[in-house]
Amino acid sequence: MTTVTLSLVSHTNAGKTTLARTLLGTDVGVVRDAPHVTQFADGHDLLATPEGDRLRLWDTPGFGDSARLAKRMRQRGQPLGWFLSEVWDRWRDHSFWASQQALRHVQAESDVVLYLVNAAESPQTAGYVAPEMDLLAWVGKPVLVLLNQLGAPRTAAEEAADVDAWRAHLARWPLVQGVLPLDAFARCWVHEATLLQAVQAALQGDRAEAMARLAAAWRARRQQTFEEAMQVLAASLARTAAARETVAEGAGIGQRLRQIGGAVARRLDADAAADPATAAQQRLAAALEAEVRQSTTRLIELHGLEGQAQGEILDRVAGQFARHERVPEGKAAILGGAVTGALAGLKADIASGGLTLGGGLIAGGLIGALGAAGLARGINVVRGTGRSWVAWGDAAMAPLVEAALLRYLAVAHFGRGRGEWVQGEAPPHWAATVAEALAPRQAALAALWAGRSDRVDNAGEAERLAVALQPLLAAAASAALQRLYPGSHNPPP
Repeated sequence: MTTVTLSLVSHTNAGKTTLARTLLGTDVGVVRDAPHVTQFADGHDLLATPEGDRLRLWDTPGFGDSARLAKRMRQRGQPLGWFLSEVWDRWRDHSFWASQQALRHVQAESDVVLYLVNAAESPQTAGYVAPEMDLLAWVGKPVLVLLNQLGAPRTAAEEAADVDAWRAHLARWPLVQGVLPLDAFARCWVHEATLLQAVQAALQGDRAEAMARLAAAWRARRQQTFEEAMQVLAASLARTAAARETVAEGAGIGQRLRQIGGAVARRLDADAAADPATAAQQRLAAALEAEVRQSTTRLIELHGLEGQAQGEILDRVAGQFARHERVPEGKAAILGGAVTGALAGLKADIASGGLTLGGGLIAGGLIGALGAAGLARGINVVRGTGRSWVAWGDAAMAPLVEAALLRYLAVAHFGRGRGEWVQGEAPPHWAATVAEALAPRQAALAALWAGRSDRVDNAGEAERLAVALQPLLAAAASAALQRLYPGSHNPPP
């Protein structure tokens, strides 16, 4: 059983406690936009293994006057220096005294120091870095520099440029073992994997071996979360794909004529809201909104966050309904009996599921009322359309899959330090990344949607679709992460 200890240190008000909340997945400490909010070192278990290894994370008070602090720490071995530190500073300047205690704690307890810098500043303008590096040299522990406050997620090239700039600036300090992006607000879990690998590389002996076990346990836990997230999305998309809304029957002659495109019917009833098919579409859209909210809220919970999600994706699939209309026998009988003179026949248009007059007429004898009703009955039996119903068309499912993966990325990047979940705009490059990741799987996805049942009674279809959809989503999500963070995530084939 081995404990590996990490200490978060930085200039004051750089976001240590916010990052600690994100890494720990729980609300610890006090977060406020003010200096010296954290007054004492505060330790928490970040991870543990069944063998008893522990990864412990300490949040420490921030450094203020770094040059003065370095001078005071060098004086500690002298009687006057001890008096100034333990008596005078504690009485006259409590924040300065707290910074000294943080350094003493780091020197005594830490295996690796995690030093946060505000990446919103350029390395050249962050004047506090040099004296604080001198302080950490006094501590004598390996240092990993974490770039915080990077802003919204950016492309891999843009992020790498920031890392390279800071790495070049810090190259003069041999104690710096690595420079990593790890924004408390917008990191992704693959960033944390990279951090744990870097910690392991900075250790030796028993602690390096323990860190390898801890990193493996962390990866297993995160992979389980990833798989559960893909299952949530697959089940949600499958329920949407299998959803059916029946169209109310029993409307008058004007309503029935409108269902087959009759111009007279449109004049009889111009109010589209009275159309039962429109009402069914509205119910389908409402069900989709509820499904998106429910699945996103579940993703939020899986990632240790809080808050409620909103739908807000209907504009992606507006109007992409598939209508499956039953051929009403009464309508067929009335129209069949009305055909005279030049209307020499009546065609049952199986493709649309209705009856078409005009250009679709076929030559032949007059079909009487009884014959037309019998034809409609036969079509309904063959097509399994006992009732008219609407569902999402094949074209609607592709943007819904893309939206689902974008929602996953948004949740996976949301740091707990931001507080409750808030829906925001996805970075522009995410959409292209998701589209690229889905491209090799579009044929398989299209086959799933095309293979859906054409009957209103489709019990078990959602479950069948979910099983087939989950590995496709997992592969696409993994490919997207690999594109966003090259080398940090290995996608399945």
